[in-house]
Amino acid sequence: MRTDAKVVHLKAVPEKPASPAGRLPVALISVRDKAAQQLRQALQVLLDNADDSLFEIADRATSNAEQNAFFEAMRDLRMKRRSIERGFLQQIFESFARLNQYEIGKPAETENPSFDNLTLVQNDELEESVAIDTMVTKVTSRAALPLTHLTTRMNALVSRKLDDKSNPLGPQALCQYFLESCRSLGVEIKVKLIILKLFERYVLSDLDQLYAEANQTLIGAGILPELQSAPPRRSQRHASTATTGGATSAAYGDSASHAEDVGMHEAFGALQSLLSELRGSALPARSIPSDAIPISSGDLMRLLSHMQARTPQLIDDFDLQGQLEQLLHKVSAKSGKSRVVGEVDEDVINLVSMLFEFILDDRTLPDSLKALIGRLQIPLLKVAVLDKSFFSRGSHPARRLLNEIATAAMGWGDQDEAQRDSLYQKIEQVVARLLNDFVDDPGIFSELLADFLAFTGDERRRSELLEQRTRDAEEGRAKAEMARQEVEQVLNERLLGKTLPEVVVRLLQEAWSKVLLLTCLKHGTQSEQWDAALATMDDLIWSVAPHDDPESRERLLKLVPSLLKALREGLVSAAFDPFSTGEFFTQLEALHVQALQQFDQPSAQPAPVAVPPSSAAITDGRFEPSPSKPASEPPAPAMIEVVEEIMLLAPGESREQEPEINLADNDEALTQVDNLRVGSWVEFQEDEEHKLRCKLAAIIKPTGKYIFVNRTGMKVLEKTRMGLAIEFRRDAIRLLNDTLLFDRALESVIDNLRTLKSSNR
Repeated sequence: MRTDAKVVHLKAVPEKPASPAGRLPVALISVRDKAAQQLRQALQVLLDNADDSLFEIADRATSNAEQNAFFEAMRDLRMKRRSIERGFLQQIFESFARLNQYEIGKPAETENPSFDNLTLVQNDELEESVAIDTMVTKVTSRAALPLTHLTTRMNALVSRKLDDKSNPLGPQALCQYFLESCRSLGVEIKVKLIILKLFERYVLSDLDQLYAEANQTLIGAGILPELQSAPPRRSQRHASTATTGGATSAAYGDSASHAEDVGMHEAFGALQSLLSELRGSALPARSIPSDAIPISSGDLMRLLSHMQARTPQLIDDFDLQGQLEQLLHKVSAKSGKSRVVGEVDEDVINLVSMLFEFILDDRTLPDSLKALIGRLQIPLLKVAVLDKSFFSRGSHPARRLLNEIATAAMGWGDQDEAQRDSLYQKIEQVVARLLNDFVDDPGIFSELLADFLAFTGDERRRSELLEQRTRDAEEGRAKAEMARQEVEQVLNERLLGKTLPEVVVRLLQEAWSKVLLLTCLKHGTQSEQWDAALATMDDLIWSVAPHDDPESRERLLKLVPSLLKALREGLVSAAFDPFSTGEFFTQLEALHVQALQQFDQPSAQPAPVAVPPSSAAITDGRFEPSPSKPASEPPAPAMIEVVEEIMLLAPGESREQEPEINLADNDEALTQVDNLRVGSWVEFQEDEEHKLRCKLAAIIKPTGKYIFVNRTGMKVLEKTRMGLAIEFRRDAIRLLNDTLLFDRALESVIDNLRTLKSSNR
């Protein structure tokens, strides 16, 4: 008798992942989340101001090579900004996750370098190390007490022993997180030291406040309230700037320490210079009548406000410069004099128009939101007319608002019911408010930015919670799948190719497999419990196999009681159906009785004597068949030959073999897959009309699955490494650029102007 199961070759079981870290106490999770939020905001301010500082230094460079180095550093920092933020925060969360995880086999700490081996250290590394040590010393000198109290309170909550140096919020650890997240920056040590000084200025300067607030959180949870920690103070950014400005100046000159207040117009001046060089060649020359009178910036603002009130709902064919020309013609006709826009204001108009040409052509921005964001062109133009630092200051509220809207819209797909989507409605409210209320007070941008950040913060926290649940569920499913494969392997090793009683095969496949699965999940395959479950299975198979020697009879008599006990306890622990368990045991008892009777049958007798199951008894821990009366021979037990591999499928699971496609290890598509990082946004072309935007939330290493979620954190797609490679090969997947939208647009405009300048030489 043969089974009908499909033959599926079991693959070698991959190594099991390391055991997860222990759960963190709620109070410590609160400390982690609040600290991460504060550090994230401080890091964003750092990166917003890095452009200003580097531009200021580049402007004062003494050689073209030095200036180009700073410009390249600015570009590199813009392009990798998101990965730096993501890497920094990820390391913080990973460090907290390890607090309740014992380190086994940790290598011994290396000795501190002596003066004899300092020559082995590269000069750049030495300078970097000295800078880090100086920064850490400054923090510990002013915040030693709150840091020590925080470390002491954390030690009361976690299993690992911490000191101030290994505290995940300590200055030493934070500096290492930042250095590691900046590893991908291809900058010289001079630039790196400047960036480190900015890190000290914008991040480390507020650590005493962070420690104080963390201590208050733990005190509120009842953790060592007897330690007297100072209450949290509220520092102001300008105060920390003033106290650390001197240190920054020491690194790269006095001018860089005042980059927020001085030199905000240099970037616009450089752009003006490029425009003036191209005007009349690559760009059309200004056609100005001899009697033309330039209008003031105030008059231009009034004209723009007039246009703003009449901004069309659809901006596909909206020509800002053409509309402005028409208004100027009307003004000229009324006044009897030719009126034109001044040269400076015209340059601003040209630059903003170029920026929005890039924005409306940007493939990263969802098409359905481009119309909304395009309506911001006039409000942003008015901001640029009022404040030329708009082009150079990354922290400008108007720039930040545009960047935050674009970042929030990264995962927004084209939906039929856009009006019901909360993000779409929020962006629509922001645009409407600017169009209706913004006249000449840029403060409205700060107000809208704060409100939008609060909205996206709430959405992000909800999505991160759901995303974490998705990851946990996928990791649990992967662990269960690996356990099923482990059980399949041991079952097939023992059953495949053998002919056994059908009841035994069914018991092992349907019932004992559940015991093995539960044991594997709870204790692992290196445990005593796993070995005992395998031994019970081996004993069962041996007990129903044919034997004819006296030693086997003696062993069987001793084995059956303990075997039945182990089987019953195992099935009870796995909550197997009691009725089915009783049926299995009834049939097993008959098999064992028949096996023992065969030992007692003289070989000359042609037919065995049947012994009813009730005639067997256990005496003194031994299994003995009771004397029986001759009876007719019972039917032979149904036997089954296991010729096809056993598969244990979860409910609703199928393992249909997909066509195997073999790509070379160095295939470009596989390289693209391997370059994907958790947190990357991608767009799948599902068919000619539909696209799916999703984020890589997890790479499940045991199964090799790539899990993608939408912006709410819900799982929407699951792919294998090879499956993703095939998608890349047929251009059905596209990486979305998650760098800041305005910065990308400005970079593109500058590159285009430089290219035009080079081609006209």
